[in-house]
Amino acid sequence: MTQSPTGPTGPGSTDVPDVVTFDDVRDAARRLAGVAHRTPVLRSRTLDALVGAEVHLKCENFQRVGAFKFRGAYNALSRLSPEQLARGVVAYSSGNHAQAVALAARELGSHAVIVMPEDSPKSKTDATAGYGAEIVRYDRYTGDRVALGRQLAEERGLALIPPYEHPHIIAGQGTAALELIEETGPLDALLTPVGGGGLMAGSATAATALVPGIRMIGVEPEAGDDTLRSLAAGHPVTIPVPHTIADGQAIATPGELTFAVNRRLLDSVVLVSDDEIRAAMKFAFERLKIVTEPSGASALAALLTGRVTPLPPRIGVIISGGNVGLERFLELLG
Repeated sequence: MTQSPTGPTGPGSTDVPDVVTFDDVRDAARRLAGVAHRTPVLRSRTLDALVGAEVHLKCENFQRVGAFKFRGAYNALSRLSPEQLARGVVAYSSGNHAQAVALAARELGSHAVIVMPEDSPKSKTDATAGYGAEIVRYDRYTGDRVALGRQLAEERGLALIPPYEHPHIIAGQGTAALELIEETGPLDALLTPVGGGGLMAGSATAATALVPGIRMIGVEPEAGDDTLRSLAAGHPVTIPVPHTIADGQAIATPGELTFAVNRRLLDSVVLVSDDEIRAAMKFAFERLKIVTEPSGASALAALLTGRVTPLPPRIGVIISGGNVGLERFLELLG
């Protein structure tokens, strides 16, 4: 439940070169125009009264493939040469990046091979296959998805599209925050789920450029606090693969590129329990009338549990995804 500032390397620090610039995010937005959805920003008087602030929810659960990941995947794939697109691409993912790369590849006339954990939610593997991707399974607790992805790329001549360790991926994800602030105007703080760190890195790049002084607050599940630990240590820290319902945030270590950005731009990271994530999913379903997956509800959970202190007057929250099957949804909330 700890909230930790990034310290002397926080906002305003210049000791780390820019991995992604605001111009990169703007360029990604132009590339995504007419391809990605400009997702809605939801308001709720009930939510505002409950937490005591003006809350703006950026609903990436309404994005193509049901998550923000399509933004980065399409931005990256659309920059490949026709020759590389013809050879195909490979990615590794627990589900949302998998679907995003599969759909982006199909849209661009390419083919995707996706390395997915054996315990990925069935709804995510089915959707990935439905977009035409070839799926290669592995055990997330004993296997090395990065090594497997690199091996497939080398053997087959495929372009490797990582889920967050790529400037074009980070820039694409930042378009969600760009759209949010363009619609709402200046915000005092932005809450964003943190897994590998791509959404936060892109969001922080966009938000701090548009609103100097905005508080960037990351949210992780208690079992997957690798970014919080890494910020405290001053370098990426590896933890055991987390056991959490938030499969999109079950990351053992932050990316080097994303950490370089987040170490510089994050103000704090807060933790939420799986039960608190379940409660946020329930609140979103019953009161906001939207379906969220566990990772997608983690930032909302931090707000509902009062972890954000002091509470800013106007706050943005990114609902990062809604990819949860009916059986899994009922299992989690039943």
